[in-house]
Amino acid sequence: DEFISSPPRKTVRFGGTLTDILLKYKKGETTDFELLKHQLSDPDIKDAQIISWLHEFRASVVYLTKELDQLVSILLRLPWLKRSREVVEEYLGFLGNLVSAQTVHLRPCLRMIVSQFVPPRITIREDDVDISDSDDDDENVSENFNTCHRALQTVARYVPSTPQFLMPILVENFPFINKSERTLECYVHNLLRVTVYLPTLRLQILELIIEQLLKLDVSAPQQDIEDAEEAANKFDSEEKSTEEGLFDMEEDEERKGNKVVSSSSERMAHPLAECLDILMTILFSYIKDVCHVDGKLDINRTKDLYRDLVSVFDKLILPTHASCHVQYFMFYICSFKLGLAEAFLDHLWKKLHDPNNPSVIRQTAGSYIGSFLARAKFIPVVTVKACLDLLVNWMHKYIDNQDTGANAYCDVALHGPFYSTCQAVFYTLIFRHKQLLDGNLRKGLSYLQSLNFERIVMCQLNPLKICIPSVVNLFAGITRKYQLVFCYTIIERNNRQFIPVVRSGTGGDLVQTCTNPLDSFFPFDPYLLKRSKKTIDPFYQFWEELSAEDLENLKKPVKKGASEDEDDDFLKGETPQNDGVVGIAPNSYESNTRSPVSSIGSPADCYVPYPQ
Repeated sequence: DEFISSPPRKTVRFGGTLTDILLKYKKGETTDFELLKHQLSDPDIKDAQIISWLHEFRASVVYLTKELDQLVSILLRLPWLKRSREVVEEYLGFLGNLVSAQTVHLRPCLRMIVSQFVPPRITIREDDVDISDSDDDDENVSENFNTCHRALQTVARYVPSTPQFLMPILVENFPFINKSERTLECYVHNLLRVTVYLPTLRLQILELIIEQLLKLDVSAPQQDIEDAEEAANKFDSEEKSTEEGLFDMEEDEERKGNKVVSSSSERMAHPLAECLDILMTILFSYIKDVCHVDGKLDINRTKDLYRDLVSVFDKLILPTHASCHVQYFMFYICSFKLGLAEAFLDHLWKKLHDPNNPSVIRQTAGSYIGSFLARAKFIPVVTVKACLDLLVNWMHKYIDNQDTGANAYCDVALHGPFYSTCQAVFYTLIFRHKQLLDGNLRKGLSYLQSLNFERIVMCQLNPLKICIPSVVNLFAGITRKYQLVFCYTIIERNNRQFIPVVRSGTGGDLVQTCTNPLDSFFPFDPYLLKRSKKTIDPFYQFWEELSAEDLENLKKPVKKGASEDEDDDFLKGETPQNDGVVGIAPNSYESNTRSPVSSIGSPADCYVPYPQ
């Protein structure tokens, strides 16, 4: 039966062997050559015919010169991936022979392989509109990808210069960000697989992927994601209540309905956020797999990847304002070992205090330091103290140099990095003050007093006027409670000096006050993407919402000489836990002192009342 059903082996040749046909073509006789092209282009060509032709082509690659690129193009379009194992093996052998004998065909071969890095397209038309996209139902997609990587490795083995020709092709074939999640997921996954056997391309491939992720990230702002989630939740709850009203007696339907809700609960309502979530999950998995061997951290491999990621961070992330999620690849790799987190902080510190760097880069580095120290659970108090010492000493030196000269006045354009550093220190203190004071209150207070916040707050540069109001208010409440510095007089004076900006528009005059002159943001604000969030949450310090009692306590100063054994609920309160509650994130400020961005686990833009 097997013999009868198998197709007959192709034996007929037009005008003799393949070599004869190619030699005739070079002499100007094209009839047999055209028949050959026609047969190779036949969509119904059988496996046995392909194998027979490929076998002859492998023996005749020396004739496949540049002028025969049309014939080679037809061979590269053969549907070899969906054929039998014998066809695949023969085709891989042909590719190896072709590129080793005729390197002029290297680029077309690489383009053909890379074009298979996404699932095959299926044609769908709706109302005469072509909405074709990837075929998600193809069961052999994973196996086809494995074969593509074998093909690429075969080519690279025969042509050592493959990486330099491959990279531009990977760039030009990257799908647009509005393609389906499946298409982008497959392409990014395959790019990361290439880095395993072509390690010289890893840095460039990571740059390419993260650049595309940034496009998605900035196209899906935090506010838009939260609005989409809120609208989806509202729609789901309304739909659920309608269903319950209709099918109260139908228990099976209710169970079925609940199942659907739970299966879709991990999907992001915002389409670009959903795509970004999938791709960030892949990136985190890649970082983990590269850094761990048999479940154990490999220090050398981790250091190498860290260097590549820092390089990408410097080139792409630092100059990008207010990205929400992509920068978390640095947060994640730093969680593997304290030494990496300290190296990252040191790297940011060098960016911050180097006057040769552009002011905007220095300010962003300050934002990263403050946000990283506040949010990274894996950074111990001793490291926080070391960083605070470094930052505060620099601030005092800056005040020494600037506070009496011609530039000794409040101006963001002149002193942007200084204000950014002040905000980083204030923000870190807000999140970490309980840990800094934990254990030995007297020793902790002594340390905080040694930082001399009073001089910083009282200086002519007036940092309280520039920093975000939510940070200033919380910092003022905490420092007053521990009698470190009394900020409220300065805050009140600054408020009186704020000049409202009147803008005329179609809706009438609008009075605005600039409350974020630094245009600062906190890069490690709460992570919103549902799937990849699970990777970040165990290492993430959520904000513990201030209770009414805590707010009241902020108005009560700690008595001088207070014993560490004295009862103080605020002092002995738990350090912030992972169960964040709704607050207002101090991201960017618009027309007043409230941020428009609400999120889980951020300090509220709380207002600590001035003591009367």
